[in-house]
Amino acid sequence: MSVQSPDNSVPPSQRPRLSLAWLIISAAFVATLFTAWTEPGLLPNELSQTVSNALKIGATPGALIPTATPRARLLVGIVAGHSGNDSGAVCPPELGNTREVDVNLSVAERVRSNLEKIGIDSELLTEFDDRLQGYRANALVSIHADSCQFVNEEATGFKVAPALSNAYPEQSQRLTNCLRARYAETTKMRFHAGSITNDMTYYHAFNEINKLTPSVIIEVGFLNLDHKILTEQPDLLADGVTKGILCFLRNEPVEPENKP
Repeated sequence: MSVQSPDNSVPPSQRPRLSLAWLIISAAFVATLFTAWTEPGLLPNELSQTVSNALKIGATPGALIPTATPRARLLVGIVAGHSGNDSGAVCPPELGNTREVDVNLSVAERVRSNLEKIGIDSELLTEFDDRLQGYRANALVSIHADSCQFVNEEATGFKVAPALSNAYPEQSQRLTNCLRARYAETTKMRFHAGSITNDMTYYHAFNEINKLTPSVIIEVGFLNLDHKILTEQPDLLADGVTKGILCFLRNEPVEPENKP
């Protein structure tokens, strides 16, 4: 018996393609036989799916490895109030000459770190950062602290104000509601109702950033009566701000109006 030698007319580089083509043809032939010899609905599901997948692979070039569509990463801007510009409010010697800018920066850095640890991109911005011009992000939060002057026994607690000039003010309002609720729950500080200043309502960054960026300003406490928590528990304050941001990004349920 004579044995035919391999067909050397086909270049080696094309032989894998021919092998794949024969595999597809064979799979189609087997599928046809099973379909012809088997009652409808009795073809084993796994085999049917295997044959179907083989035919799809042959019909779609480059379909051997599916390509995942990357998801856009979230971005949050964190402004450390007064940083890169001035000291902000300054406490008297009996309160350690504490500067507002140091409190703001301490909390802002921790918020940024918290977000980065859970995979959310964040940027630490200075008070008059050039990047604020047209800034676009999923949220922008500017962190400040209130005066160190003693006003009265009621001058304690935190405040939050939204950017109502935003293209979608309801989004900034929702960010405000989230921060107000989560910050109070975390720090046990009270919301200081009725003392939102013009400096907050007309905060300069609100008019500089992209109008599609939901944004708020938060004053994390009064440097006088809240001095102890502001200087000794920055991690707690940062956790409260972080949870407020996550509440917004995750669309968590929150009361539209929170009682003071």
